Amino acid sequence: MTGFGATCAQELIAELGVDMTVFPTAAHLASWARFAPRANRSAGKTKPATTGEGNPWLASTLGEITAVLARSDTCLGERHRRLSRRRGKLRAIVATGNSILTVVRHLLTDPTARYHQRLQHNLIHQLERVTGQQVTLSARVEPAAT
Repeated sequence: MTGFGATCAQELIAELGVDMTVFPTAAHLASWARFAPRANRSAGKTKPATTGEGNPWLASTLGEITAVLARSDTCLGERHRRLSRRRGKLRAIVATGNSILTVVRHLLTDPTARYHQRLQHNLIHQLERVTGQQVTLSARVEPAAT
């Protein structure tokens, strides 16, 4: 996955462990890591709320991964840039870190799972909506050079 080097992967595994049965859902993991949004409401008024103090080593690792993703041409990079424009850099880091934790939990829960970018899938659906026809992809066979 883009943004993950060997060191970042080792740090994530060191902080989270490999047994994801401890966290029933990805939301539980994000909440434990203090990378989940909080809604602090009382009497119909929304008040400012922070995510709280979590594991500083996990937070720094997620921050490094987010910094790399912010400069990449991936769906998580685009998400970070979009949120950064609308909500600010710090909130974008927390939201992107939450998404990273969700991906990491799914990858550690199912060893056969692989992370794939959804660009191809999204483009196919866009083309189907525009044309009204079903689209299928096949591998392109390059002619042999003579």
